[in-house]
Parts: sequence; structure tokens; C-alpha cells
Amino acid sequence: MSAVKTYEGSCHCGAVKFEVAMPPPTKAVACNCSMCSRAGWLLAFAKDGTFKLLHGADAVSDYQFGKKKIHHVFCKVCGVRAYSSGLDKDGNPTMAVNLRCVAGLDAAALPVETFDGASL
Repeated sequence: MSAVKTYEGSCHCGAVKFEVAMPPPTKAVACNCSMCSRAGWLLAFAKDGTFKLLHGADAVSDYQFGKKKIHHVFCKVCGVRAYSSGLDKDGNPTMAVNLRCVAGLDAAALPVETFDGASL
């Protein structure tokens, strides 16, 4: 396993900033649910406790749909969804980080694995 690295990310306008500690991504996940596919997300998942919101708790709004298991957080200023939170398949808290919002990371260069979120 690769060494853990701390990455910084933000929404478009910078009102929401975060850091996440994870191994360098070797792939990006594209979810085909109605929300992620429309937003063009390329995701990586971070375990609970590895994600830290640095700025912007007051600048985010939460949107939930369907079974309301995932918190689709977006910036109220620019509308960008930099991360979401929910539970993994084992019921553990997890963060989905939009790799397109991570500074210095070329998400488009990563191989993409599709996740069938539309069937959940």
C-alpha cells in the first residue's frame, strides 16, 4: 500500500476548503446514480477521521434524495459539490471526495471504475 498523503481541496470559489489524508489514488470511481452522473464526479473514498473541513461549514448546504443515506453537500455560493458523506457497505462512516476538486491531482489521468449507484 502506498504511503498516506494529505491533499487539499476546495469548491470553485474557495468558500469551502478541506484536507483529506489518503494514499495517492490509483483509480477514480464514477457513480452512475442520477446525482453523480449529472455532476461529473470522479470519486475516491476516505475513511472516517481522515477528512477535515478547514473552512466553510456555514457555506454548505445538504441535499439528500432517494433513501437519504448520503449527504450530498454543496457550496451555497458557487454550487460545487466537493465531497459527500455517508456509510460504506459495512455501515462505517465514509467520505466521498470529488477528485476534480483536489489541488494538484489530475483526476482525468486516472483509470475510471464505474460504480452502480443507480441500482441501490
